[in-house]
Amino acid sequence: MTTSPFALSQRVQRVKLSANAAASARAAALIAQGRDVLVLTVGEPDFDTPEPIKQAAIAALARGETKYTATPGTATLRASISGKYQRENALSYPPAQIIVANGAKQVIYQALAATVDAGDEVIVPTPYWPSFPDIVRINDATPVTVDCDESSAFKLSAQALEQAITPQTRWLILNSPGNPTGAIYRRDELQALAEVLRRHPRVLVLWDEIYEHIWFNAEAPVHLLHVAPDLKERTLLVNGASKTYAMTGWRIGWGAGPAALVQAMIVVQSQASSAPNSIGQAATAWALEAADQSFVTQARVAYAARAALVTEGLNRIAGLSLLGPQGSLFAYVNCSGLIGLVRPDGAVIGSDADVVEWLLEAEGVAAVDGASFGLSPYFRISIAASESVLSDAVGRIERAVGALRKEVAAAA
Repeated sequence: MTTSPFALSQRVQRVKLSANAAASARAAALIAQGRDVLVLTVGEPDFDTPEPIKQAAIAALARGETKYTATPGTATLRASISGKYQRENALSYPPAQIIVANGAKQVIYQALAATVDAGDEVIVPTPYWPSFPDIVRINDATPVTVDCDESSAFKLSAQALEQAITPQTRWLILNSPGNPTGAIYRRDELQALAEVLRRHPRVLVLWDEIYEHIWFNAEAPVHLLHVAPDLKERTLLVNGASKTYAMTGWRIGWGAGPAALVQAMIVVQSQASSAPNSIGQAATAWALEAADQSFVTQARVAYAARAALVTEGLNRIAGLSLLGPQGSLFAYVNCSGLIGLVRPDGAVIGSDADVVEWLLEAEGVAAVDGASFGLSPYFRISIAASESVLSDAVGRIERAVGALRKEVAAAA
């Protein structure tokens, strides 16, 4: 018996492969075997990057913009992001308070790497994007998860926040519109959270607004810093080009926050990756400054229609229920009515992981189990697919659930 010379660090053993990546890999393996699978695991817009943005990248290539850029991003892109915040959000962030990274996930990682140590705590409302607690863990801190169930529309209450804060709390992470539920915080809810935070000045706030432009209500979501501008000096805004402009593969995200925090994140980035790619930065700068932002509006309208289609369709299926998403690219489906049912092969559905396995096996619908997001029994599907694909998915899910019910009826 041989022993591997590669002893893994405690840090890496505290985390696991992204649930989205694992589910997508499983679906890809089945597709490679010839299975017909609808992959609804990742929040990746099915739209192509708008042609003018691609042309801006080509123009940057032609100009020879193929070299290293400054570690925090090009002056041009940081100025464009600064302008975006002033123009769209009425917030002042000079370029020196902005860092550009290889996607928003890297921004979050670097913010925590720069600010937390072993023993520190980070409050993460549940259900959460799985990377939130794992990024906390890989940076040696402790995620403190706070359950926010369907009765609270999956949102953190002021009372729950107050109870979760301890002398070790360093950050509160808020995501609105949220992944996986599509929840959006109202003004009064943010006001109540801000009142708690004012009593705890040591707690920083990470405001993840990556789905800022994907919302389905009559009015745009309220920004935390419009409700509580006094929190600006301890808040990091995290955003990027991936969702708004269908630029996931370009890997451009950014953070805007207090100068001292951003400078510390730049130090981390200088040793982790240096700057993101030059061409992606040029394309993103063009996207942010373009006079024609019709793609953003058209995409939002399309996503809203898809959310309505999925909400209506799944709520017709006995055993499932869905609190319709208010934004983002996901639907978080309550499958408690399926727990305890029996598959045609006699296996019992004992968890949301079993539900997801059955949907994939029976009808080729790839979803992600709710346990991966910290709250069961649910499963998440992406609505970043065409209406025809989503209609097909609803039909397949209905057939899969129907097979469970027929088996139970026959057994009775």
